[in-house]
Amino acid sequence: MRAGLPRDPAQWLALALSLAALLAGAWLLRRGRSRAGAPRGVAVAAALGLAAALISAAYVAVYLRGGPRIIDATSYWLEARAMAAGHLAWPLGEPEASVLGRFLVRSDAAGDAARRGAAEVAVIFPPGYPALLALGFLAGAPLAVGPLLAAALTVATYDLAARFAPAPPASAGSGARLPLAPLLAALFSALCAALRYHTADTMSHGLAALCFTVALASARRALDEAPAAAAGAPRWWRDPSVRAAALAGVAAGWLAATRPPSALALAAALLVALLPERPPGTAAAGARDGDAAPRPSPRLGRLAAALAIGAVPGLALLAAHQRAATGAFASSQGAYYAVSDGPPGCFRYGFGEGAGCLFEHGDFVRHNLAEGYGFLAAAGTTLRRLKLHLVDALNAEPLALLVIAGAAIAFRRPRSRALAFAPLFQIAAYAPFYFDGNYPGGGARFFADVLPVEHALAALACAAIAERAGSPAARGGLAGRLRALSPVPFVPAALFAAALPLAGFAFRAGFDHAALRDREGGLPMYDPAAVARAGVARGLVFVDTDHGFNLGFDPAAGDVAVLRHRGDAIDRMAWEARGRPPAYRYGFAIPDGGGLASVSIAPLAFDAAPPREALIEGESLWPPRAQRGAWAAPEHAGGTCASGGRLLAVHAAASGEAVVRVGLPAPWLRGARISPRVAVSGDGAGEVILAVDGAPIHVWRVEPAAPGAPGAPLTCVELPPHPIPEDAVGIELSIARANARQHGKLRRDARDGTRDEARAATPTAANAARIRVEAAAVSAPGGPGGPAAGGLFALDAVAVAGGNSVDR
Repeated sequence: MRAGLPRDPAQWLALALSLAALLAGAWLLRRGRSRAGAPRGVAVAAALGLAAALISAAYVAVYLRGGPRIIDATSYWLEARAMAAGHLAWPLGEPEASVLGRFLVRSDAAGDAARRGAAEVAVIFPPGYPALLALGFLAGAPLAVGPLLAAALTVATYDLAARFAPAPPASAGSGARLPLAPLLAALFSALCAALRYHTADTMSHGLAALCFTVALASARRALDEAPAAAAGAPRWWRDPSVRAAALAGVAAGWLAATRPPSALALAAALLVALLPERPPGTAAAGARDGDAAPRPSPRLGRLAAALAIGAVPGLALLAAHQRAATGAFASSQGAYYAVSDGPPGCFRYGFGEGAGCLFEHGDFVRHNLAEGYGFLAAAGTTLRRLKLHLVDALNAEPLALLVIAGAAIAFRRPRSRALAFAPLFQIAAYAPFYFDGNYPGGGARFFADVLPVEHALAALACAAIAERAGSPAARGGLAGRLRALSPVPFVPAALFAAALPLAGFAFRAGFDHAALRDREGGLPMYDPAAVARAGVARGLVFVDTDHGFNLGFDPAAGDVAVLRHRGDAIDRMAWEARGRPPAYRYGFAIPDGGGLASVSIAPLAFDAAPPREALIEGESLWPPRAQRGAWAAPEHAGGTCASGGRLLAVHAAASGEAVVRVGLPAPWLRGARISPRVAVSGDGAGEVILAVDGAPIHVWRVEPAAPGAPGAPLTCVELPPHPIPEDAVGIELSIARANARQHGKLRRDARDGTRDEARAATPTAANAARIRVEAAAVSAPGGPGGPAAGGLFALDAVAVAGGNSVDR
């Protein structure tokens, strides 16, 4: 937790505004009167919405420094750009390794058996938010979507508080009065730093919060309008309660297409909102909150049908995306983690052993889930989220007491009870997911979707305090001043309330957002303006980072194409496949001690004549095509024989079959001879199987390098070359790691020299002339807990001799 005196200009500005609000409120109290003619509540909400939009726009420039920063945000950026071009999934050309990477899932083109090897690729995240962001791409201003969301969210928060906590009727002759709770809720929304981040960076939580808020408020409106509609019996399409219910359904369905677990929390909150309703002929629950007379129960069947119909567009979009991304109506995120991480089944919504992916979330899993994801681990993850979430609503942990007090007030009022339960349902909805998802600035982002509800609760608490201070029982002092300010008694209260989150940002939350600003080089990892300034008008730009690729790649053809820089033969293949245009490398260098990154754009030259020998690094082939009983991950192995200091390690997850299948760029390998190069240590052993068009044609066996010696030096083995047929369409390597029972057989086969035409090449002296073995001069990569600890079997590289030059 970071707290203290302000350090950057934004924090000092927030402190100055906080002091100004306090002084203005005190001056009004001292003055003891106010101008008559209060503004309309909608006008105030609109003004606060405009302020929220301006602050979010400033956040883009000041804290994000011009573009998306978090890897998830850059992935949403890529997904929205693809949708703007008309793609839920787009065709994946060769070489696939120039495109595939983090948070991208590959699927074979569905229903097209004639086109062998055809594949598509999609971003794994749900499509609800990218569909909205795509409109920004079509308008040429994608970063304007967030500030517009900020304005809409502020107005929706006002409406939410007004629906669930309506102001009591004004007494005769008292003049127009603005309801205090809705005003404060909108004010808290505009000044919430966490929401300013989520409506600046291209993250889905701003839209999810808007959907959650609109669905709850519209459902409440539908219940309020239903008695009058029942009395008038209008046609269903003229029934305002049906229209409100349909709007609630649209928001709920879009929330399901944006953040599915949050939709579960919303569904539970909507059920609670229905609980106070009474059967016909009994007093409605709302009568306790100021209703003059009993009212009949709404026709819930009609409202439920309207809500369900309204949810169809969002659910249909979600189903279409899952179908496009996976070739079936399956989870795109589940499909991605099944081939890119491990152990098998690690990414799931639920509890038990094996939950937690060791590549994407390895440090977190090893530190927190050593005993699996059971009750204690789930409680720990939830408490970590809650600890960080305390600062999210009002920018400082102590101010979260207002949310708790508001929840206690709302719980005692049947009309407002759904507000008290909604945050609890959100907490419960994410409890089955093992990763906490927290980071500075974004806060406990899985709980950000209910921040508008929490702002309404905090506003209820503040309004209750102001009401108590202004009650006839209170005498003199602050209460007397508040009463003297009629007809707008809320102005000093609003100023004092605004001072709280402003001071919270100055002394507490501002430090988290500064950490977000300065992380990972302090800049977006791809800037098209920098490319233009370097004079690049056409050609290929190779980037080194996942963030940079997501920000720069465009599925639609353009003059400048952005691809991943692999540092091996893949780059030349991509250059040839695109017609040998001018090529450049986009460098993004983060100083060792931290600080602002430096950007460089330099020409990248390829020889006109194709090389006689080329090398494809093993780590360039991640993520694999498939995994069974094993999982593969790129790992560092600096100081060893591993080519480039990295390799693709294969980890066995169980004692049974352990196979990882990777694809090779077939157009360039037809007629070539390939030699896989593996890295082994300790009892690491296995087989490398070459398959062409789905049929295995050759197997290389590799025995343990140093049986029974965990942490032994890494040994790299270049296996004998094998030819690729000239008519090959699909080429794959299956890396099968041997289990304990298979080790003895591999050693016996090596000792006896048993091999046949199809199963060749245990590295022994018989083929020493064709095999190069290099031993590392250091211990296992990464030290005692590194990839070679306890035995390693990895694909280091694939050497290619001959082959084709493929020039479009």
